[in-house]
Amino acid sequence: MGANQQSIRPFLEHLRAQGELLEIEEEVDPYFELSALLSLTDPQFALLCKAVAGSPLRACGNLLTSRERIATVLGITPQEISRTIQQSIAAPVMPEAITGDAPVQERVVSENPLAELPIPTFFEKEERPYVTSGVILARDPETGRGNASFARLGRLDDRSALIGIAPNHHLALFARRAAAMGRPLEIAVAIGAHPAIQLAACLYLGVGDDELECAGALLGSPVRTVGAKTVDLNVPAEAEIILEGRIHPDKPVQEGFISEYHGMYEDYGPGLLVEFSAMTRREDAVFQAIEPGYHHEHIYLGALPIASGLLHSLKGVMPNVLDVAVTPAGAGRTDVVVQIDTPKPGQARRAMMAAFGAVSMLKRITVVDADIDPWDAARVDWARVNRMKYERDLLLLPHSGTDRSEPMEAGGLVTKMGMDATAKPDDRVEGTDVAMPPAEYLERARAILGRLQDRK
Repeated sequence: MGANQQSIRPFLEHLRAQGELLEIEEEVDPYFELSALLSLTDPQFALLCKAVAGSPLRACGNLLTSRERIATVLGITPQEISRTIQQSIAAPVMPEAITGDAPVQERVVSENPLAELPIPTFFEKEERPYVTSGVILARDPETGRGNASFARLGRLDDRSALIGIAPNHHLALFARRAAAMGRPLEIAVAIGAHPAIQLAACLYLGVGDDELECAGALLGSPVRTVGAKTVDLNVPAEAEIILEGRIHPDKPVQEGFISEYHGMYEDYGPGLLVEFSAMTRREDAVFQAIEPGYHHEHIYLGALPIASGLLHSLKGVMPNVLDVAVTPAGAGRTDVVVQIDTPKPGQARRAMMAAFGAVSMLKRITVVDADIDPWDAARVDWARVNRMKYERDLLLLPHSGTDRSEPMEAGGLVTKMGMDATAKPDDRVEGTDVAMPPAEYLERARAILGRLQDRK
């Protein structure tokens, strides 16, 4: 097995071969300029900046900006993503600890661990540079079970950062449990790990479920890990960079404005202090940056794991649920479409309530039939316009609990909406069939077009 197999490197090579990687030779400033480049090339091009001011490392970004790219990473079609991630939740694969040299530990820096990293300052009203692509690894102080997740790290100096964690985040729970034991929480931050590891870290699992095990299922082999140098954690052995440190729950740090997934700023008050004891990396490490806010990589890294988690939950109670989409309209977080095969009376509303109960930040849910692709925004809107009687099929849930990140919440509450956009045969005497040529002729036409494409 090659030492690059579980890093971002093979995918960068794929993007280069497809003509989707822009390689910038001139020096790029991490202060707003790198962010501006990522924003302007989103979602079409990935970037590889070969010279970044103030750093010996290269920087990359805009890797996973579409369902098609994510499917390529997993070796499947876009239509198979949700089911594949769902299966990884149902059949996880334990990580495999290795001994000896690991690529991510070719260089060890204990003096000023953050100093040489090209950490970008992204947006105008933010007060500091942020690490946005770090998969944060931790262990539950009570049970010892592992956890992998994302949280932003705002650089304070060469040895410390603030970490912004929602109170209901498992990492926040672990930090509180560590504080109750009178100690900080050890963490490791993996930058440039394989995209499957990044996807798994975005899953909504239960406390005690280790996302690295789901990553192993997505990879088709265990995540290879190695013992960290200064904390008692195992880390992905083939990532580009690892930061090792400790969260101090008793040391708040005021953050100020921070960009959120919906594309606007939030002010969450203080974050927590993280002190870093070491940075390990590949000798020629590539620093990955995920452009936050309303940008496609940030959208899809949230949308696809949330969609798969919802599919897993809903199929458990409604086997005729076919797929779930979490749309760009809700920035990959708050707007959901559920596809059901031949829904029974009342089942659409049951699906809405089950989804609202499963993920608190959801704000709008649309239920469609099997003939509507839930990822096709125009077809979903067609179903809303042509299959709904609004006085009957619109559900409003005023003053419902939500996350602090919901842009319209007040006091943790917001009005949520459900739309039953499934066809009811009694609504039209002409029926609800969509006018199309017969299926056998469509198949013959596809074959003709396929042969034409093969000749090109």
